Amino acid sequence: MKTLSRLLLVPVLLVFGGLPTLADTAYKLRAGDVLQLEVLEDASLNRSVLVLPDGNVTIPQAGTIHAAGFSVDQVRSTVVTALTPNFAKAPTVYLSVSQVAQAAPAASSSAAARPGTGVFVMGEVTKPGRVDIEPGVTLLQFLAQSGGFTSFAATKRIQLRRVDASGHEQIYLFNYDSVMAGGQARMIYLQKGDVIVVPQRHLFE
Repeated sequence: MKTLSRLLLVPVLLVFGGLPTLADTAYKLRAGDVLQLEVLEDASLNRSVLVLPDGNVTIPQAGTIHAAGFSVDQVRSTVVTALTPNFAKAPTVYLSVSQVAQAAPAASSSAAARPGTGVFVMGEVTKPGRVDIEPGVTLLQFLAQSGGFTSFAATKRIQLRRVDASGHEQIYLFNYDSVMAGGQARMIYLQKGDVIVVPQRHLFE
């Protein structure tokens, strides 16, 4: 009977112990990865978080945290430390990788014939992450194709973050309602590396 029990136990261990998660491995985060954040004590902080091209993530009440080059558990520990002053005790934080950044495809004649532009969208959108678009796409067109906003989106404070030739980041603010009515963002053409941020709306916004 003991032999039979041991034989039955082996497949169970293989199934549940043989598939390590990203959090259990030495995987190092990189720009373009999408993280899923859950805070047990405050569900309003639960969200998808994009690792930006500069390697940082931005989390409400925690601020900006550098993630690229660190493991999921290391970033989780940093998030806990940053959030703790906002709670009576250290919050329970769960962090996992929900989407791994895609590696840049190898150059080919077909790829050269149809160059794409990689931009990033983050915040209160249904599909955060890197998006490859064709050259000549405007901000309005991109917003229309990006999957829509969450119910917490501050659509009057959409940000377009762009690094200029001197390496300085420029931040442009747009009101989505004004854009739809024919505002200036209709003629803003997206560039490689642009980051579109849809922040969380305030309580009475």
